[in-house]
This record gives sequence, C-alpha cells and structure tokens, in this order.
Amino acid sequence: MDFGNLSENLARVLEQIADVQAREGLKEDVKIVAVTKGHSSAAVSAAHAVGIQDVGENRVQEALGKQDVTASLPMRWHLIGHLQKNKAKFVPGRFHAVHSLDSVRLAHALQLAMENRAAGTTVDVLVQVNVAKESQKSGCEPEELGEIAGRILESPALRLRGLMTMAPFTEDERILRRTFSGTREALDRCATELGFAGRTLSMGMSNDFEIAVEEGSTELRLGTVLLGERAVQ
Repeated sequence: MDFGNLSENLARVLEQIADVQAREGLKEDVKIVAVTKGHSSAAVSAAHAVGIQDVGENRVQEALGKQDVTASLPMRWHLIGHLQKNKAKFVPGRFHAVHSLDSVRLAHALQLAMENRAAGTTVDVLVQVNVAKESQKSGCEPEELGEIAGRILESPALRLRGLMTMAPFTEDERILRRTFSGTREALDRCATELGFAGRTLSMGMSNDFEIAVEEGSTELRLGTVLLGERAVQ
C-alpha cells in the first residue's frame, strides 16, 4: 500500500488540533500515536519518515512482527489493544507503553513479566476505563479505578501515566463529550486521592479526535485519518 499522502494527512491533522486549541485556549501538548494495525510494516517506516515517533498496535503478535522488520527505526511502540495475561511476557523490552491495563490481575501479571524478563526496568502504563460502560469493550468500571491504580503504584516496574478510554462509535457529540470529560474527571479524582502526577489522557481516534482534544486529550490514537483504510480488517 502506498502511504504517499501521509505527510499531507499529518499536516491536516496538526492544523485541526492547532485550530481546536486556539479556539478553546488550550496549550497542552498532544502526542499522535499512529495506529498501524492492519497495515504492513511499511506503514511504520512511512510514519518515521514524516517525523512520527510513536506507533500503536492492538495485537501483540502483529506488533512483534513489525518490530522485527523495523528494528533499525527508533520508534516508541504502544500496545493499545487488550493485553491478555499470558501475553504480558512479550511486553518487556518491546513496548514503550501499555494503554490497556484494566484489572489488578493484569497489573500483577505485567509486573511479574517485567521482573522476570527485564529486571530493573520500567514500562509506562495507562488504566483503560470503560466510562461509557459498553459491554463489548474492555476497560475497568470507573468505580474500580482507584483499586487498580493503587495496585499499579505499588508495582516498581509499572509507571502509571494516566488513563485511556474508547468512546462509543457514534456521531452524537453529547455521548462523545460525556465519555471524554468523564475520563478526564476520573483522572483528576484518582490523582488527587492517590497522589500521582501522571496526566496522560489517551482518548480520541480518527472519527472523534477534535472533540477529544477539546476535552483534554494528550494522546490521540489515529489510524485511518493518517494511513487510510486498513489492508486487513
């Protein structure tokens, strides 16, 4: 697949982000994580060529294959999909961040994997919160957040940076705003109660990223709007 439009697409997205921030009086840095799921490793190379340093994958095995092919590129790999406990062993040394911790048991499994495979190192983690309470999506209930975040803070190898959420796939702006603002408020409460400084809000994808920025997103997970339709669905 040809990614010749990536530079133009990125410039347009950056302009949209800048417009939103200027309109809303926002100054927060917003990181773009290019979601290469369903694309070949050429998407990773294309992202690097236009200055994107962060790429995201949903599946561990797909990510590992692309990492092997593009090992010479200084990319930061983000695991943005659900992490099964038996796949935690693949995170150490491979992923810069995991966006999808959603249980105490998974946090414990990842801590053990880090101890066993990369003792003395750390990995950035976000707690995935299912603010919209969609039954088909991963993520902890907002009421569970304090317990999970507390356990992560007790885990030396896990650096709690903030929260991640996925909004419902809808054009209803009220639902999107409620999801994103609810996640921001959950982070504020959690940080106050537990005393950690992480302010990362990973929220917003190709269809809703402008609203996510308005509501305080600091990391956008963008696939289609940058790279076009996936070759593999």
